[in-house]
Amino acid sequence: MSDWKERRVTELNEMLAREGRSVTLRMEPEGLTLTDGNLSIRGDLTQMIPRLAPGRLQGEFLVKAAKMKGDSGDQLLAVDATAGLGEDSLLLAAAGWRVILFEYDPVIAALLQDSLERAACVPELADAVSRMELREEDSIMALRGMDPAPDLVLLDPMFPERQKSALVKKKFQLLQQLESPCAEERSLLAAALAACPRKIVIKRPLKGPFLGARNPSYSIKGKAIRYDCIVLPR
Repeated sequence: MSDWKERRVTELNEMLAREGRSVTLRMEPEGLTLTDGNLSIRGDLTQMIPRLAPGRLQGEFLVKAAKMKGDSGDQLLAVDATAGLGEDSLLLAAAGWRVILFEYDPVIAALLQDSLERAACVPELADAVSRMELREEDSIMALRGMDPAPDLVLLDPMFPERQKSALVKKKFQLLQQLESPCAEERSLLAAALAACPRKIVIKRPLKGPFLGARNPSYSIKGKAIRYDCIVLPR
């Protein structure tokens, strides 16, 4: 582990201890890991490789929802305002988007940065990762001042994402100790609108309410997830 990364992990662990958190960061051979001594979680974008195959990627509901009329996605700019561990951003980057990822929690940002660095060394992921830029900032503040305006803003206020496996659910509870599900949904939507994108895509539970009570232009539905799309004039 490089000296600067070792110092950063030490700083973050000291912060977690001061805040009375029951989790710590460890640098393990597989990558930077968050653990409570029993369960552990780390960013691992290699598990996304099967979903990036050309025949499958275009069938992803997020990629369909992000599609711009008349544009393929190449060199268009997307902002993932709630990056988490970066899986949705990877899908967009693999589809050709340049993606700025905002993550305001420093521990989750460290997990994501480590994951991106490891993924950049994987041939199947390197091209997509080269189009991903992580910023450790509060997206609600950052979106209002973006210049130039992004083409797309992705919002996922369901953080952490619900998973099918009971074990995976328990692992994501570790992250919930750091960053609870978004309590500023209206502020998040307002910031996305203030960025003046061409489209806002909002990831929601299939039967969940519209974010901020804002009716979308249309929705794309999967079995458990719905993508509400707000198309805006530019």
